[in-house]
Amino acid sequence: MTLATGDERWLAETWPFVRDQLPTAPARVLEVGCGPLGGFVPALHAAGYAAVGVDPHAPHAPGYHRERFEDHAVDGPFDVIVACTSLHHVDRIDTIVDRIHAALRPGGTLIVVEWAWERFDEPTARWCFTHLPSEPMEPGWLQRHHDRWQAAGISWDTYLRGFAAEEGLHTGDAITGVLNSTFTTDQLTYTPYFAAGLDATSADEQAAIEEGSVRATGIRYVGRRAS
Repeated sequence: MTLATGDERWLAETWPFVRDQLPTAPARVLEVGCGPLGGFVPALHAAGYAAVGVDPHAPHAPGYHRERFEDHAVDGPFDVIVACTSLHHVDRIDTIVDRIHAALRPGGTLIVVEWAWERFDEPTARWCFTHLPSEPMEPGWLQRHHDRWQAAGISWDTYLRGFAAEEGLHTGDAITGVLNSTFTTDQLTYTPYFAAGLDATSADEQAAIEEGSVRATGIRYVGRRAS
């Protein structure tokens, strides 16, 4: 038996949310930014959906396109488009969202899971760092941020804003603003985000959010193309 990586655990924990928004198979589904594990495409195939994934680092396998969504010749329209933790990295969020809108059929569904980095304040960071795995298979992204922050000797806010500027990250507010103005919004909630990479559960993180110890930095959005 092998232990799941943080990414594998995250996919497993997020899949029920994605699955619950889907129409009946076999609908056509496109995943934007499926990543090297293939994102939800394997689960979608297993559930009977006609699914494809687009990502420069997508698996070398049928059903995937190893390129940016910006450069992909979309074979649409699609019934559903899924974008999980990919929109905050793109160059122009408005351009990408317009392209997603064009690739959906009228009435089609957009499912987004995102990260509002601007809500990742110092109390939230310290909670995460307290729950870092004691014996990780390899250092995760939170461990790397912990180590870099400690080495930098600066405030967490200064470190985080510097990281976001260097990476060109869009804020959660910017992402949801564009989504709300482009689609008919059915759901927008802020949720736990970090637990999959920690010695903690989503229930632990949710409890900390409810008691005010940390902020909810995950975004779950469901919208529809009106026309």
